[in-house]
Parts: sequence; structure tokens; C-alpha cells
Amino acid sequence: MAPSIRLSPAARSLFDEPLAIAVQGLGPRQQVTLRTSLRDETGQLFQASAHYQAGDDGELDLARCPALPGGSFSGLEPMGLLWALQHLLWALQPQKPFWYMMKQDVQSPFLLQLEVFEGHGERPGRLLAQAQHERVFLRDGVRRVPVRQGRIRATLFLPPGNGPFPGIIDLYGTGGGLPEYRACLLANYGFAVLALAFYSYEDLPREMKEFHLEYFEEAVNYMLQHAQVKGPGIGLLGHSKGGDLCISMASFLKGIAATALINGSVANVGAVLRYKDITIPPLGANLKRIKVSKSGIADIIDVLNNPLEGPDQQSFIPLEKAECCFLFIVGQDDHNWKSEFFAVEGSKRLQAHGKEKPEILCYPGAGHYIEPPFFPMCAASMHLLFGKPVMWGGEPKAHCKAQIDAWQHIQAFFHKHLTGKPSGTSSKL
Repeated sequence: MAPSIRLSPAARSLFDEPLAIAVQGLGPRQQVTLRTSLRDETGQLFQASAHYQAGDDGELDLARCPALPGGSFSGLEPMGLLWALQHLLWALQPQKPFWYMMKQDVQSPFLLQLEVFEGHGERPGRLLAQAQHERVFLRDGVRRVPVRQGRIRATLFLPPGNGPFPGIIDLYGTGGGLPEYRACLLANYGFAVLALAFYSYEDLPREMKEFHLEYFEEAVNYMLQHAQVKGPGIGLLGHSKGGDLCISMASFLKGIAATALINGSVANVGAVLRYKDITIPPLGANLKRIKVSKSGIADIIDVLNNPLEGPDQQSFIPLEKAECCFLFIVGQDDHNWKSEFFAVEGSKRLQAHGKEKPEILCYPGAGHYIEPPFFPMCAASMHLLFGKPVMWGGEPKAHCKAQIDAWQHIQAFFHKHLTGKPSGTSSKL
């Protein structure tokens, strides 16, 4: 029997669900190299490889067989060939040594290529088997609805059925634009999720200089008034700069029941925030505190001032005004800023004002970009505000485990506080 790759699910799976990989038809204890390849929508190639040895029966099941040293990872890692994907350094593009994997068109899948090669050589041996698999972002029946109402520039994802569904607004960080992939993956689990752009998109401001909370209030009201969104309150999910915007929304706007932050700040960062007659200045920064490695990668973790000291106290968002529950997700190796410090100080401030202690989840070895499961960790990439590549932190294996655990906690948090029920949705397509 010729070697063949066996996948479960066989042809396609949701991007955030596990993929079982096995090879059959090998020789007894045959040594092979498995390689995965994936091209993003810009044509950039990501690859991972691992060395294995088949069992006495010629079977190789990644759920039972540990990877041997010498590849992208070693040990028992059934999903290692996905989380260890790394951008291939193209000789033609030395100016782009770090590339962040994003999904722009969530209606099309990523195509994963799997190959089995003979031996453990530095160069691939004879090709023994290959297969393709689609990693999709939308469960069948999930609806994608572009929203251009008033000033709102967003995309709403609605689960199958008539609803009403618990509603969430999803905000990303300083990259701008309108990333949709986290929102649509979350909608697969029964949430109505609005991916909201707030700058550098269509007719929104091109630069991050000043934000008016009235824009975000418009989005909150849109969700609260939507026939398929369950009231009386909605959830907020924000990463990085999106995190402190979510805290500001929860602090000043009505109708927020739950707020989850992924490596967010409790101080207003990067731009002036205005709401009615209130102005919150951005937290001060000192660029002299940037450390630059020999490879030219900047470490910016110490750049921001302390929001507990001097005039920078004006930048601390008054989250004690919020009437919602908070979840802080913290990567303890975050090099963008001091996420754990922000979470702890936010917790202290809430409790000092008699508010409920927030849930804080700390993940050792996780960096800044804690994404949905199985997105490869990005160690460093271009930072739009600094204009140079910066390190985000993280160790790939620990970061992957953090993404899987955090994703489950985010869903459970919103199910609990928006529906009063525990999470229990299957991830099958």
C-alpha cells in the first residue's frame, strides 16, 4: 500500500478547530519528514516541518507519535505543524524579515498543503505522499453583513437562525483597517459580532491622532437596537489599542454588560480621546527608552510612562464608572507594553471603588498578539506608530497553548454574562 495522509476532518475544518493528522502505508519504523505550507492572500509563504518515525505497523499518528529533534518543533504536538508555521524568508524581500499572518477575505479559506518526505535530511527526500486541506473561517449559515450606517464602518456577523443572539463589538489595535477574522470565528459559536473599524479605513481618519467616543457610541446603539441582537447589554472585545478603547466605552457608555481585553491598557494610549466635554490625553512616552537589537528590532516595552505618576495620571481611564464585568487576558512575555501591570492596576482601582474583582488570566511565555487558536505566533513585525519593526514577545509553543485556552475563556465569559448560560457550542462545520 502506497503511503497516504489521513486527515480528520477530511477536507475542510474551521481555522480554530484541531486537525487530526496521520500517515498510513509507511514501512516499519520508517523515518519521514512532514511539512506543511500555507500561502496568505499576499502570496507570502509560511512553512513548518517535523521529523517522525513510523510505528512497527507503518502507521504514524501525530496524536500518539512525538516529533523527533531537528524540525520546527519536537515532542508530542498533534497541532505543531500548524502553530509552528513561520514566514519563509524570501531572498527577494530582505526588507520584510517578519510577516504577520492575517486573513483579509474571511469568505475564502486558507489552503493548507501537507507533504511527507523520505528521511530526515536537511533537504527534503523523495516525496511519498501529499494532501490539501481547507481551513475555513465561516461556519455554514453564518451571515456576513457590511454595515455603513451613519458614520459606522463595520461588518456584522450573524449566526444561523433568527436569534436574538448575544452581541459583541470586536476591536483590533493600531494596525487600523477592518480585520474580520476574529469576529467571524466568534460568530461561529452563536454570537452576533460587529467587527468595527475606527481609523485608516474608507472615509475614517487616516491617522491615529484623536478619537471621539460618540463614534463608538453609535456602534453600541446600532447593536442594542438590532432585532437579532439580544439585550439588555452587549459585550466588548478588544486587543492592544482596541483594549483601552473598550475600557473607555465601558466607562462612559450605557448598555455594556461584559468587557474582555487581550493585552490591553487601562490608560488611554496613542491618541487623544474625547467624549462630550471630557478629554483624556494619551499616556506620555519616552522614545529614548527604546532598546534596539543588533538585528534592528526594537524593544518598546519600557517606552510608556507610568499612569500612576504625575500628569500621566490624567490618562488612566476611570474604569470604576463601568457597570460591567471585566476579563483581562495577559501574555506575560508581552513586549509591546506592560499588560500584566495594567491588568493588576485596573483590578486594584475597581476594587478600591467597591466594584467586583475582574478575572485576570496570565499566560507565561505568551506574547502580545494572542489571536484565535492556531494562528502562528508573530515574534516581531512593523509597528505603524514607531515606523520600525518591534518585538512582540512570546515563545511559540507556550503562545499556542495560551491562544487555545484564552479562546475558550473568552467564549465562556461572554456566554455567562450575556446569556447567563455556560458555553456549549460544538465547533463542527
